[in-house]
Amino acid sequence: MITLQKIRRTYQIGGQTIHALNEVDLKIGRGEFVAIMGRSGSGKSTLLNMLGCMDRPDGGRYLLDDHEVSGMEDDELSAVRNRYMGFIFQSFHLLPRLTVLENVLLPRRYHEDGLTEADVARARELLARVDLTNRLDHRPNELSGGQRQRVAIARALINQPRVVLADEPTGNLDSSTSDAIMDLLQELNNDGQTIVMVTHEPDIAEFAQRQIVMMDGKIIQEESRATH
Repeated sequence: MITLQKIRRTYQIGGQTIHALNEVDLKIGRGEFVAIMGRSGSGKSTLLNMLGCMDRPDGGRYLLDDHEVSGMEDDELSAVRNRYMGFIFQSFHLLPRLTVLENVLLPRRYHEDGLTEADVARARELLARVDLTNRLDHRPNELSGGQRQRVAIARALINQPRVVLADEPTGNLDSSTSDAIMDLLQELNNDGQTIVMVTHEPDIAEFAQRQIVMMDGKIIQEESRATH
């Protein structure tokens, strides 16, 4: 589903060249749950941005469902993000003035087909799945951290993405809430959803089927394991 071939990304900082991604090769199959780990500055967030088509490589190839996206322009990348990707962030990124239901529906407002009654029905179904049926009209400041992340997960799924990209999805949550969120992500993966997650927490990474460790812009270790 995803193939990276010799992907490079460099930045110039104070006259110094930083190799954020250095000849990265990676394949992610449909239905996999992959955790990307590494210290700060290892390249894991840059890799996630690359996978999410939020950045373009300086060299190498990125194939998504056999379509090369490496050289696409911004408008094309935006269309790919909307069609293929769902995003979950550490800080939730919910709009405070919108209700739970409106936040989940937000990506549909930017879809080429516009917002439909079917979208509203799907949003309600997703919120029921994340156990938030009784919070549809609430606003983010009326929710706990775990509930906000559940809203973010429902929002990530509204466009029926091929890939869900999660950036430290439990970083702002306590341990019991983190486990509940990871159980939900694992349940989605068991249903066939492809998930790529960045985390610095080994116990969170254990929920994934495959762990990738990065250092200095390179993948230095890969390990597959049985999940919880």
